[in-house]
Amino acid sequence: MRAEEIPPGVQEVILPSGERALAYSTGPTSPPSAPAAPVVPIAQPIPAWAKTTALLAPTVGGGIGMAAVGLSTAAPGLIAMSHALWSAVAAIAAGGTAAAVVIGRVRARITAAQRPHITQHITATGWFGRANGTINHR
Repeated sequence: MRAEEIPPGVQEVILPSGERALAYSTGPTSPPSAPAAPVVPIAQPIPAWAKTTALLAPTVGGGIGMAAVGLSTAAPGLIAMSHALWSAVAAIAAGGTAAAVVIGRVRARITAAQRPHITQHITATGWFGRANGTINHR
């Protein structure tokens, strides 16, 4: 291939075996020119979101700090309150269990006095005989 036919970004290389091949180049395709003039930085304004974030960061941090101080001050009272609430829950649970037991016993006595006693006598003759029975209520 002639040099004019090679597309830009591709160059001819010689492999270790001595063969010539085309390869994509990763470096500059043209010979280096004179160094470019240094770029002068241009001052850009600070975006509004950056200003807002910079102003809110100390406020949020201060609020978290004040909340931590408040919780550390209130911790003994909160612990006492949680103990009192757990005691109340335990008392309610014990009272509910006792009430359920008492109600169950009372209902058992009431229904035992009113419940009839039924006995049945069933007789049958033979393997496929007809069954006859009597029911007695007491």
